[in-house]
Amino acid sequence: MYPGKFAAATPDKPALIRPSTGEQVTYGQLMDNSTRIAHYLRDDLGLRPGDTIAIVSDNDLRIFDAYWAAVRSGMYVTAVNHHLTAGEVNFILGDCEAQALLASASVAEAVSAAHELDGLADPARRIVWGGRLDGFTDYASVLTAASDAPLTDQPRGTDMLYSSGTTGRPKGIKPVLPAGQVDQIPDLISAVFGPVYGFGEDSVYLSPAPLYHAAPLRYCAMVNSLGGTVVVMDRFDPEESLRLIEQYRITHSQWVPTMFVRMLKLPEQVRSRYDVSSMRAAVHAAAPCPAQVKAEMIAWWGPVINEYYAATEAAGVALIGSQEALERPGSVGRAALGIVHICGPDGEDLPAGEVGVVYFERDEMPFVYHNDPEKTAAAQHPAHPNWATTGDLGYLDEDGYLYLTDRKAFTIISGGVNIYPQEAENILINHPAVFDVGVIGLPDDELGEVAVGFVQLTDDAQPSDDLADELIAYAKEHLAAFKVPRQIRFVEDLPRTPTGKLVKGDLRTQVLGG
Repeated sequence: MYPGKFAAATPDKPALIRPSTGEQVTYGQLMDNSTRIAHYLRDDLGLRPGDTIAIVSDNDLRIFDAYWAAVRSGMYVTAVNHHLTAGEVNFILGDCEAQALLASASVAEAVSAAHELDGLADPARRIVWGGRLDGFTDYASVLTAASDAPLTDQPRGTDMLYSSGTTGRPKGIKPVLPAGQVDQIPDLISAVFGPVYGFGEDSVYLSPAPLYHAAPLRYCAMVNSLGGTVVVMDRFDPEESLRLIEQYRITHSQWVPTMFVRMLKLPEQVRSRYDVSSMRAAVHAAAPCPAQVKAEMIAWWGPVINEYYAATEAAGVALIGSQEALERPGSVGRAALGIVHICGPDGEDLPAGEVGVVYFERDEMPFVYHNDPEKTAAAQHPAHPNWATTGDLGYLDEDGYLYLTDRKAFTIISGGVNIYPQEAENILINHPAVFDVGVIGLPDDELGEVAVGFVQLTDDAQPSDDLADELIAYAKEHLAAFKVPRQIRFVEDLPRTPTGKLVKGDLRTQVLGG
């Protein structure tokens, strides 16, 4: 369950491909490079199991040299969003106590202040690829000088990633390090998702999302662990994604619902131009997918659309396939890891159909928030410390299928009634004039707050009062009146992360600040 097996058996097979540059990394190269980086971390820098290295980079294939060097050395690896400011990056580097930083020259601004941290004061601990940065050691020079001797001790490490920070400061999610060697102890993602979605040596996996996020990083590593080939996009583009599926005969891929929406909104003559019949499993996560969007994707790509509900914290997992999704529109599936509980305000289990906080019961708490015991405690059930939540709200049906209503932090309380914005968003996105939509609560003197929809229109639609009324009427056709936004406001764009998550805190700040 790590690339060493395939480096020995098929050293010339591509482990990683970057179409934008034409670069390829074979399994032999991946093992040689990660071995050399591991020796550098251990022998030259003196790092030990349990230490942390950080990576700040665009979607560069050398990320996996560093990743596997750490994972083969019993270390934590923290991938950091390069779109953050230098101050925000420094916060994460300091919080995770990074002992080494590997960075791309293309993200110079994000890492410009790294030398201010005690742990990274020595330039030897700051390594750069893809160019030169003042105060950084050249990556190619490190590779050339480091030993290529086989690693005799390879304790399994893991990632320590940070939440996206859509509702506040990022939180470091620190799992317990597994006990055992990297070739003896499988990682959780390979063990859970590999068999479910049929990943193996014949897999060709398309990764269209930033590698600093949990799912893209972990799934690419899983494909390397199982001997497949990863095709890494620099960034998502709807038509380019279809072109790459055809060119590389992609068998597996992972998306977020907004990517599906973008592809579905391509003109029919563009969509039909590309052959996507090689796809065996198109996995999506990060946010619930509107039922109509999922049905349209299944009609287009076939019954290969699979959803999983999980989080960076890996508190638990729910799964649902295409046929189940058509039979139970809106569900994110049944538990595949952990036991789902829906709990009320006092922590009591709620009956089927009632909305509450989603908890996963595990044998033990699977994570802590690094340096933040209060946030860790807030993620635990008050009476059952081995039940964990990430703050989502939902309900179970009589057969144990989970339906999400929204995040607890996004719930709008209007006149004492709970409104879950996701319900209106899932309807409005299907209107032909809507390119993107977000619903938030804004202050109201009478009701406390009211739901307001912010809409980015398609290129051929024009904002008007009549269109706003049409959108409200459209929502009322599908939703109870109290769930429908009171207003529609047109915007040029909405603040989303590169993985498609709507940053509602930023949207609210922009509106109220304006």
